[in-house]
Amino acid sequence: MLNGFKDFILRGNVVSMAIGLAVGSAFTAVVTGFSKAFITPLIGLATGSVGDFSEAKFTLGKTHFPYGLAISAAIAFVITAAVLYFCIVVPMTKFQEKFAKEEAKDAKSEKRDCPACFSEIPAIASRCAHCTSAVEPIAEALEKAGLERVGVPAQR
Repeated sequence: MLNGFKDFILRGNVVSMAIGLAVGSAFTAVVTGFSKAFITPLIGLATGSVGDFSEAKFTLGKTHFPYGLAISAAIAFVITAAVLYFCIVVPMTKFQEKFAKEEAKDAKSEKRDCPACFSEIPAIASRCAHCTSAVEPIAEALEKAGLERVGVPAQR
């Protein structure tokens, strides 16, 4: 029972996820601190509020609604999402595109219909596998497959 738990914990994806969560929470703390230290006071200055904008609230009856906290949390979320997207997602996508191996073209993957029996056949086929009628291969499919049209030998 403990061996199964050990195997589960030591899997690469579980450890990577734990590291990602730890780094993500630390990054969120930094962005939240930046938002509280700089962005929220700037919003307070722009709106004419005195002090910290996150302390802004309105009262309805005897209930206080701290709308400044909600706005501060939304700003922290947007900043976090923007930084993660522009500093991690976009560069990683470009990196993966740069070093991604081009997938091998499968010559038989492109399909078309046989003009005689309307069965699905490969685009590079010169004869239908279902009705055995002769068909002309599609030139573009031959080019993609790196093949050239091979002539049929003359009858003897």
